[in-house]
Amino acid sequence: MYLGGVWHALNWEPTPDATPEDALDVSILQQRVLAPVLGIDDPRTSDRIDFIGGIRGTAELEKLVDSGSHAVAFSMYPTTVSQLMDIADAGQIMPPKSTWFEPKLRSGLFIHTLDS
Repeated sequence: MYLGGVWHALNWEPTPDATPEDALDVSILQQRVLAPVLGIDDPRTSDRIDFIGGIRGTAELEKLVDSGSHAVAFSMYPTTVSQLMDIADAGQIMPPKSTWFEPKLRSGLFIHTLDS
């Protein structure tokens, strides 16, 4: 979390009974900070939140907060392929902005085979 010109580490472990979706960093941030502290109940529709692609780096986040146009920024580890597969196998849907992958493929097809 970048706030007041300083980076702060936030660390919460998912609960033992967390679903694969609930164990994602973006879900934990939503459940622990965005909704209860900042009042952002739906990041898809809220005009109080913006998303910055990972390729722009933390310097872009710092610039936005330091300029005063944004109050706080959060930088998270990317979703892993293993997390993506766990969510798909559980029949769940990825949360907003958790599927930002780089480099972008021009086109592609992904096939997940089940182990017998």
